[in-house]
Amino acid sequence: MIKFLLTGLFRDSRRSRIPIIIVTSGVMLTIVMHAYINGLLGDFVELNAKFTHGHVKIMTNAYYKSIDQIPNDMAILGVSELVDELQTEYPAMSWSPRIQFAALVDAPDSIGETRSQGPGICMAMDFLSDKGIDAEMLGIEKYIVDGSFIQKEGEVVVSDIFADNLAVKPGDVITVIGTTMYGAMAFYNFTIAGIVDFGTDVLDRSTVLVDLEDARSALDMEDAAGEILGFFDGYYNNEDALETTGWFNGKYGDEDDEFAPVMVALGQQPSFAYYIPIMDKWTLYISSMFILAMGLVLWNAGLLAGIRRYGEFGIRLAMGEEKGHVYKSLVIESVFTGIIGTVTGTALGLFFSWLLQKYGLDYSGLTNSTSMMLPNILRAHITPSDFFIGFIPGVGSTVLGTMLAGRSIYKRETANLFKELEN
Repeated sequence: MIKFLLTGLFRDSRRSRIPIIIVTSGVMLTIVMHAYINGLLGDFVELNAKFTHGHVKIMTNAYYKSIDQIPNDMAILGVSELVDELQTEYPAMSWSPRIQFAALVDAPDSIGETRSQGPGICMAMDFLSDKGIDAEMLGIEKYIVDGSFIQKEGEVVVSDIFADNLAVKPGDVITVIGTTMYGAMAFYNFTIAGIVDFGTDVLDRSTVLVDLEDARSALDMEDAAGEILGFFDGYYNNEDALETTGWFNGKYGDEDDEFAPVMVALGQQPSFAYYIPIMDKWTLYISSMFILAMGLVLWNAGLLAGIRRYGEFGIRLAMGEEKGHVYKSLVIESVFTGIIGTVTGTALGLFFSWLLQKYGLDYSGLTNSTSMMLPNILRAHITPSDFFIGFIPGVGSTVLGTMLAGRSIYKRETANLFKELEN
């Protein structure tokens, strides 16, 4: 019977074409939307992790207690040795020492007098050494709009809004005025190598990118760093991060020593402690709502497909076919229709999700005025669940709708069949 029903589906395109197209479209939209939601929320986390938070972050106990103040006088010492140990113990992770500090940026005129100045946030990363991962990971070069990226010691990159406010351009010299790790005043001259446009107001407003060794020289932080950021290979996983922090703190942690290192996961850091726990829940809620909506559409499609065939059911019953057999064949047909449409829709959905994941959609024009650090390129993120999630609305809803429509078969009275057919 199964072979007979499959042959009927393929030969009678009027009966199978529209249901399969509807199921394919619904499943495709379900998968694309699910991948889009995962990508949107995941990229927001990844952007903040790469620039400021890391998947995990190592600091001293004292630094962590005053983390909002960026207290570099409580920085980690002996960073090179610690990073080497981390790379040995966590070979699957990448490690990046960072220094962040607030400074007054002064732009002198031709005779050395102050022409303009403003407060800046300096972000020091390892851009020039062979071990540095930051330039490639952040993709800084693609954001350069004038000049070039840092090529040698003494060069910096300035964000475009900040550069406009200071009226500076590549090749100009600026003076960074800050505080050393020991509390003394620090004055350091840098040459602007390029201007960078991140497309996010929170970064473009006052950011200065500095090489790590230059920042250490300026702030008397020899082999020191305010933070060491750790990154997994791929998207952030809160369970893996918590497991890693538990192991590290068990080995290196000492609550009684304010300069002992402590590792915190992204989900434990102040600005993300609330966001990370609910991110997975909201992903599930939003995806479930869309799956439910698609399920209702496909349920209705299955219901209508069954209703349109009431005349066929009447003829089959009038010819002596049992009601149970008619109902069973109708359900089996809907299963085949759902499977064919789901497989096709899954393939198309994964294809379009892959395109969105690889190339993305540029919506930087919508993020220029926001105070949040949001990605300029919207990308999808394909997860293992995208390979089977379409079967929920594609097969389940279609079969359910058909089963409800087929209930009328048992309500048909054989004595009235010829009268119905005549009408």
